[in-house]
Amino acid sequence: MEYYSQQISQLIAELSSLPGIGSKSAQRLAFHILHMPRGDVKRLSETILSARENVRFCKECFTLTDQDVCPICGDMKRDHKTIMVVEDSRDMAAFEHMKEYKGVYHVLHGAISPMQGIGPEDIRLKELMSRLQGDVEEVIIGTNSTLEGETTAMYISKLIKPTGVKVSRIASGVPVGGDLENTDEITLLRALEGRTEL
Repeated sequence: MEYYSQQISQLIAELSSLPGIGSKSAQRLAFHILHMPRGDVKRLSETILSARENVRFCKECFTLTDQDVCPICGDMKRDHKTIMVVEDSRDMAAFEHMKEYKGVYHVLHGAISPMQGIGPEDIRLKELMSRLQGDVEEVIIGTNSTLEGETTAMYISKLIKPTGVKVSRIASGVPVGGDLENTDEITLLRALEGRTEL
């Protein structure tokens, strides 16, 4: 038996399809939205549509941005000779929150995972190798400490070593099996400072 009308049920179903939102959270969000002033709901929906239509990949690092080049790549005060490779934009944001890393990034948008059918050609490795044609001194591999992240780190290391560019890996301190976006800033700082050359 349905408890709610069709439109309320549909709103709850759409919200519960979002990652990390269960049915109870979806219900709370749905009723919150239904009680919001009409102008706030309109602004929220327009913001979602605008973001979906205007956000694209940065031409340099491939993070998500609404400009051709993201603010980090466009900042000439950053060290463009040091590139940190991360799996996704949330990992990049985790390092940026600690305000200690001064280089730039390269976002892979995934990790090598043969079990899921994700190979090296499915992530942004070709673009990373193209960037190394420029003036790059070090690539820091900041992939997650998961089996997929470690596999990706080793693959990248083997690709880059013949180029003569220094390759390092963030140090342990990030828990094995943990995601960077959920790691506290002090642990991230220790991992960055204690990185080792591969």
